[in-house]
Amino acid sequence: MTEKLLISLTVNGTRHDDLVVESRHTLVDVLRHHLGLTGTHVGCEHGVCGACTVLLDGAPVRSCLIFAAQAEGQEIRTVETLARDGELNDLQQAFSAHHGLQCGFCTPGFLMLAEGFLAERPEATREEIRELVSANLCRCTGYQTIVDAIESCARGRRDVGEGR
Repeated sequence: MTEKLLISLTVNGTRHDDLVVESRHTLVDVLRHHLGLTGTHVGCEHGVCGACTVLLDGAPVRSCLIFAAQAEGQEIRTVETLARDGELNDLQQAFSAHHGLQCGFCTPGFLMLAEGFLAERPEATREEIRELVSANLCRCTGYQTIVDAIESCARGRRDVGEGR
């Protein structure tokens, strides 16, 4: 019999108390099946593909590798936080403008990976962005358009920060 745990998680700014989960449940399981946040995708379930990437206290993590109980006391942010009032944020707009997605399965993971990275490295070089995206798998785009999108967003954020 699998042990049941009573946990509380803060997801996208909302605290969810009294979640009853099995000790073996990963964060992605709880996000999708307990909280109905299906924007975080399940790919390989081994931490290789990056489709399940979310931000944990601002840092990109593979939610298939973290037990839900391990995320207690930390701020979890999913792809659902990017758009506001039905409007895409600048990163999502850049992905659209640069055709940084095709089938879309990997896109939420890339968006959250880039969102966390750009918060820490707004002045990132193209080479650093290329290195970043090599952490996630995409079978459709060839990565070039994803790099273009992230670079464009970074440039736009720098320009806004500099008052241009």
